[in-house]
Amino acid sequence: MNPLTRRRAVRTAAALAAVTAVLLPLTACGTAGGKTAGGEETVVVRIPDPKNSGVLALGKKDGSLAEALAGAGARVEWTGSAGPFAPAAQALNAGQLDIATGSITSGVTALTQKPGFKLFGAVAPDGAGEGILVRKDSGISTVKDLAGRKVAVNRGGTGEYLLLKALARHGVPAGEVERVYLRPDQTASVYKTGQVDAWASWAAYSVAELGSGDSRFVADGAALGSDNYSFHAVRTGFAEKHPKVVKALYDYLRTGSAAQKAAPEKYVNVFTDRGPTAVTGTARELQLRILREGGTVGPITAEDIRRFESVADFYLDQKVLRQPVDIKPHVLDAEALG
Repeated sequence: MNPLTRRRAVRTAAALAAVTAVLLPLTACGTAGGKTAGGEETVVVRIPDPKNSGVLALGKKDGSLAEALAGAGARVEWTGSAGPFAPAAQALNAGQLDIATGSITSGVTALTQKPGFKLFGAVAPDGAGEGILVRKDSGISTVKDLAGRKVAVNRGGTGEYLLLKALARHGVPAGEVERVYLRPDQTASVYKTGQVDAWASWAAYSVAELGSGDSRFVADGAALGSDNYSFHAVRTGFAEKHPKVVKALYDYLRTGSAAQKAAPEKYVNVFTDRGPTAVTGTARELQLRILREGGTVGPITAEDIRRFESVADFYLDQKVLRQPVDIKPHVLDAEALG
């Protein structure tokens, strides 16, 4: 290569290096979610899609959630869909999800498995929406009638807790009832066709069955003295890095849940009043009553932790858990975040 060609090659390489130096930061900014008005990186919060009801569903529809998060320099990315907490806990632990909702019954189970999440808000147990469903023609009138029967439950979650709680309260040995472990979203057809005699479940699934007129609760959560709080969880690494975003989301959920309790109509059938995600007729009226009577999101207090621990202790006694769970280290003081 002659000297002139060599100098041209050097200049060309230098120019390419300069262009690359400019483009790389822009590419990095794009994958991080862009910039806020103040020039900071926008934080992406991955949350399961809320489907057709609830505070997050309305926030998704009317843009209020996006506005609340934008104030904290964040935006939401809907990932998958809301459902039982067990798979959500796995996604949190794997760094595939940032926020999830669950029940403390499934929560204590997940907390025994090197959890990568913290609890940052809770709602009191839903005494009216959870319980043990039986078909009206089942011949089951009391909890004691479950002896010798098959009951569908989700393993280590709300269903198994409700069933064991009912049996213990009514003096029925747990071994006298066959637990049929099924995913909640796969249980309705098994229950309706009589392959199981009862189904221990919660409002997300029980409302449709109760609303059909073919089923009733042989015992609901209130009758069982259920301590099955629901909670919001955040991936530990996300909370450590973005406490301001977690606080903004907590504040939004707290305010929204109070508004939902006061006027639940607009939080039901948010996107559509038709199809499999809609509730109509008697089921809709039941859902509205549950929301009016239900709790609202609040900080997790010392009393809440005590009741969480009572669930863990009960599961330990019932041999659902093999080791005790220390709840307190996995709780965030949401009011102090930000």
